[in-house]
Amino acid sequence: MRHLLARRMKFHLLGAFLVSVGCAALYKFVVAEPRKRAYAEFYKKYDPVKDFEAMKAAGVLESAPAK
Repeated sequence: MRHLLARRMKFHLLGAFLVSVGCAALYKFVVAEPRKRAYAEFYKKYDPVKDFEAMKAAGVLESAPAK
């Protein structure tokens, strides 16, 4: 029973470190990278002037009334 806490703590700290690094890597490759690609693809085709004109025509903007 001598030094039981110290031995078990080393094991659990190593396990916790490996699990946290694994979760971070999983999040990066499953969530963050696809999200970055989706934003990049959206902004390749995005035209802010066309979007502004569509919102203006719909009457969404109070500062730019529809004609």
